[in-house]
Amino acid sequence: MTDTCNLKITGMTCQHCVKHATEALEAIAGVESVEVNLEPGSAVVVGDVDNAILIVAVKEAGYEAEIA
Repeated sequence: MTDTCNLKITGMTCQHCVKHATEALEAIAGVESVEVNLEPGSAVVVGDVDNAILIVAVKEAGYEAEIA
């Protein structure tokens, strides 16, 4: 089943941060698409993935995340 998850991401300061967070999310099995935006610090992830796994991936990339 494909779901859409909206995340609030804090700690990103530049486009490099956006790329880093995007790559971390895209590396998760089951993720179909990722769109990360510096302002307002958000991500939309589409795929069949547990939301907790998405949050852990963002945190391991060095940023804070929560379900928006």
